[in-house]
Amino acid sequence: MSVPQLPLALRYPPDQRLGSFVGAPDGVLAQLDAIARGAASDWVYVTGPAGTGKTHLALAVCAAAEGAGRSAAYLPLVAAAGRLRDALEALEGRDVVALDGLEAIAGQREDEVALFDFHNRARAAGVTLIYTARHTPDALGLVLPDLRSRLSQCGRVMLDVLDDAGRAAVLRERAQRRGLVLEEAAIGWMLTRTGRDLGGLLGLLDRLDRESLAAQRRVTVPFLRRVVEGGKPAA
Repeated sequence: MSVPQLPLALRYPPDQRLGSFVGAPDGVLAQLDAIARGAASDWVYVTGPAGTGKTHLALAVCAAAEGAGRSAAYLPLVAAAGRLRDALEALEGRDVVALDGLEAIAGQREDEVALFDFHNRARAAGVTLIYTARHTPDALGLVLPDLRSRLSQCGRVMLDVLDDAGRAAVLRERAQRRGLVLEEAAIGWMLTRTGRDLGGLLGLLDRLDRESLAAQRRVTVPFLRRVVEGGKPAA
């Protein structure tokens, strides 16, 4: 299985950088930055419920590594389930590898064996691994005890679901990065009227970005309401 080489901007979206992550435990961003640059050799297992930013951190570490002149690779395991050995072989020789979503291969013995072998080769070669999963190794449902043991030896980063203040901070940061004028009242409306799932909120922000650019206007509550309800914003 070949892994296509994509431009850095496409592989690692500019919104997903270490500096733009909101709500990380104290010291974690500095730790991950040091790992990405090669100033630390820790291996990290990032765990937390859906929507807590695990993918953001995995992509951000890869972007930071390449920004420091190191080679990096990001692999969403859901895309490689059932053929993981081939996918991992294509990543040989990288300095940093982020394997996102271990739950996608948990319980599939051949994939687990492939990951166990890759883990050992990476350790011997001095490659840095970043794992993400919704659960701890003991709770993943792995069928290979040796793999569970290896994963349990990684440093642990535990992410929590953001509260409303954290979600609002993410929306502000993303909007500012895009040059989108998002009024505070509109942020409050989004949080109370459109659901609190961060992925859904960021998807709505993408839509607002497109709509506001087309209409050349700031995002107010009336504008937001018309977009959410499917009406065409007034010119």
